[in-house]
Amino acid sequence: MFDQSRGVLFPSRLPAFHRFAPPQAAEELVQWFWLPEWNLEPGVVSRQTVVSYPALNLVIEPRGVSLVGATTRMSERMLRGSGWAVGALLRPAAVHTLTSDASSLVDTEQSFSAPDLHAQVVAAMGSASDRHEKAVDIFARWLNTRAGSFSSVVRHANTMPKVLIGEGGANTPAEAAVRLAVSLRTLQRMTHRYIGLPPAAIIRRRRLQDAAHVVREQPSASLATIAAELGYTDHSHLTGDFRSVLGFTPSDYRTESS
Repeated sequence: MFDQSRGVLFPSRLPAFHRFAPPQAAEELVQWFWLPEWNLEPGVVSRQTVVSYPALNLVIEPRGVSLVGATTRMSERMLRGSGWAVGALLRPAAVHTLTSDASSLVDTEQSFSAPDLHAQVVAAMGSASDRHEKAVDIFARWLNTRAGSFSSVVRHANTMPKVLIGEGGANTPAEAAVRLAVSLRTLQRMTHRYIGLPPAAIIRRRRLQDAAHVVREQPSASLATIAAELGYTDHSHLTGDFRSVLGFTPSDYRTESS
């Protein structure tokens, strides 16, 4: 299944959080659905720190629906009281139906008009049993209906996530282009259209997620070894990546997350 904490820097602070594989009807549209819920005591604040996957998300919350772009930096959210969200990490075939300019959404989000979807998911999340499964099923069917059929070009673009951010993903844009059987320039156009970031930035984000996961989960592993195994030039390269995106060093992160 999915590593529930990948991309979440401090899992111990996490409220109830689940990732779900997409139903068959949405397999070509969604990488996975994600669903946090929280119910905190008065005055309690849960600080969520995330290195998001380099992709767009469509997110439903009680207040509405939003299309959230890929990010270039760490994001934080302070949770208070009670609440929930149901999100879909989108594949290019879904992005194609929701926006024509993924690059304009980088590091931002915009309200998305889908009142029927919102009403149905809110109702599902208000039910006592199977609310997660119901919400995901409603979401998946809505996306499938909206997407309809799509071209071979879009279908080819759908293979990008596995090559760029999947397990065993490419280490360089040139390698990714070869795996996708396209030119480097075509790959750049594809990532700009469907993700909004250049291929190198997407690969760096996946590698940083991997590094953070290993630094946290393998406290006895040396940072030099982690750097070498994940394709960093050296320990300094790993540290520089941490500092530029997260604002702290791998050593500081290991200490704080222990």
